Order: sequence, then structure tokens, then C-alpha cells
Amino acid sequence: QYLSLDYLRSRHAVYQEFYQFYPVLSLVIYFLLFLTLTALSVPGVSVLILIGGTLFGFLPTLLVTSCADVLGSTLAFLGSRHLFGTYLQERYPARFRAVNAGIDRKGWFYLLYLRLMPIFPCILINLLMGLTRIRVSTFYLGTQLGKLPHTMIYTNAGTQLSKLDTFWEILSPGVVSSFVLIGLF
Repeated sequence: QYLSLDYLRSRHAVYQEFYQFYPVLSLVIYFLLFLTLTALSVPGVSVLILIGGTLFGFLPTLLVTSCADVLGSTLAFLGSRHLFGTYLQERYPARFRAVNAGIDRKGWFYLLYLRLMPIFPCILINLLMGLTRIRVSTFYLGTQLGKLPHTMIYTNAGTQLSKLDTFWEILSPGVVSSFVLIGLF
């Protein structure tokens, strides 16, 4: 019953009504939820981007999600660095010497490449980069640029889903093209 289109539409209407009356509060709640889940490395936050797209539209969701996602990723990165990175750097200096040299030379491009490759989960990238000596500012900017296409595509898919009136409209060109973009990306 909770996955029926009627139930989902009724919940969506409730949340959208809340957003109409309290737009700033709604976006702050969404921001804090997204930030927390990302910082705690909870998988599946892409679904939250789709939900945000259906509730808030493209631009508000893109801006709020992008900020919350990058800040949450940076918090996970810093947590990994302070919990494990310093210890491992001191314990295995020879093993990390080559990694750190590569990060020092091409850390920006390496991080951007990892972010744009869908093979590596973002959670893993956040935690592993925390083990290296990459600068926080480099991590932040590389993450911002690298995650932007993903966020834009999922936000667009969410806005397309919000236009559905029946289950069969999921086969409409706008929705299909949004999910084809997700698959191609």
C-alpha cells in the first residue's frame, strides 16, 4: 500500500503543501537531512535528490542539494582523515609516499576523474581521499565540480517525475530521457 501511486501522490501533496506554507523551513530541513545522510556515508542519497526535484523544482533542489552534498562529503572526508588518515600515514609511510606524491601532483584531476566515474561510490571516494594528504580546499572544489553533473541529472529526473498523473506516463519522453541520461552518465 505504501508503494502505490495513490499513496505516494497523497504524501507528495502533503509535503508540497508544507513547502507552499513554509518554503525556507522546508529547504532547511531538506538541506540538513541531505547533509547528515551524506556526512554519515549513508548509501542511496540519490533517491533523496529525486524526491527533492519532485517537491521543490529544479533550481532550488540543485542549489540546496549541491551545497549539502559537498559539505556532507567534506565532513565524511574530514572524519576519515582524523579517525584513520593520520594514524595510517604514520604507520605505513612507505606505502603512502607514492600515493601522496601522486595526489600532490595531480590530486585535483584524480579526484575529478573519480567523481565522474560511476564505478566508484561517492561514499568510498570520500573516505579514501581522507586517508591521503589532499588539501581540503582541493577536495571541496573537486567534489563540487565532479558531483554537479550527477546532481543536475537526478534533479531533472525528479522534476520530470513530479509531472506524472498516471503510472503509464512514466513512459513519456521527458521521463524516459531523464532516466536514459542517468543510465548514460
